Order: sequence, then structure tokens, then C-alpha cells
Amino acid sequence: MNVLTTNHQCIEDVAAYLDGELDDAALEVFEGHVKTCAGCAQELRTQRQLLCTLNRAFEGSSGFELPQDFARLVATHAESDVTGLRGRGERRRAFKVCAVLALLSFALLGAASRVTVFQPARSFLRIAGSLLDLVWKTIYDAWASDEFVLDPTRITLLCGSAGFDGTSFKGLLASKFD
Repeated sequence: MNVLTTNHQCIEDVAAYLDGELDDAALEVFEGHVKTCAGCAQELRTQRQLLCTLNRAFEGSSGFELPQDFARLVATHAESDVTGLRGRGERRRAFKVCAVLALLSFALLGAASRVTVFQPARSFLRIAGSLLDLVWKTIYDAWASDEFVLDPTRITLLCGSAGFDGTSFKGLLASKFD
């Protein structure tokens, strides 16, 4: 309960007091606080006046007439209002809005976004490029200098630089490991 708040905003406590939702201990604390705090006492008077005005306004009316299928109508309208959120076009539109907001936030952040976002990304791309270059050079050097290379695209064995053609190399392997 927010009875003794530092800025004396106890609107929720006033509403709970008027609705009879406070237990005995909280009720005593609240009533003691209202006696010493002019702001809370004024808020309590204002809330009571509002309740009296509402009671007087609805005193002569017999109540609200709701349609027989009111619950079904509310559920139908709620479902039809949400169906657009599940559609493909709605997701695409939401993605576009998010992208525009991200670009706008980067533009507004200016130099700060460059340092915090783009510098780490640039460093990562530089390292990834160096690793890719190393792997490519290693593969190329192995392909150019090795005597036997397995070509994974055709599942064949290239042995031309060793002085063998495919048939003679197959015969050599068959005689040695038969």
C-alpha cells in the first residue's frame, strides 16, 4: 500500500479505501494519514464527489441494455481486429517499420552508433576476410603443388602431376593393395 509516499500520491489508496478493499490495519493507517495530509484529504473529497455525481446521474436509469449475444459480438470483433497481425503483409509491413526505425535511430545516434556498432562489425569482417583468404590460399597451394588431389565436385582423383594417368594409377593401387 502506498499510504505514506514521499510525494503524497495515494490515488490508488483512496480508490481502495472508497471501494472497501483495505484491511483493518491498512484502513487505520490510511485514515490517520488523511488526517495529517491535506493533499490526500482533498483527493479523498474529490473522489467522493465524483462517486456521488455518478450515483446521482445513474440513479433514475434502469441500467444498460446489452444485446443478447454481447459476449459473442465482442469476441468476434476482437478476433477480426487481430487477424491482420497474423497475415504475411502485416509481418512485412512491421519488418519495414522496424528497419526504418533502426536506420533512423542510427542516424540520430551519429558518431556514437559508428563507434559502438560499425567498428566491431568492421573488425569482425576484417578478421573473417583474413581467415577466408588464408583458407583459399591454402586450398589453392595444395591443389597446385600436391601430386594427388581429390576433386570433391566430381569425386575423381587427379594425379597428372605425378606422371600417372588414371588407368595406370588404378593398376598400381590394385597390384599393391590387392
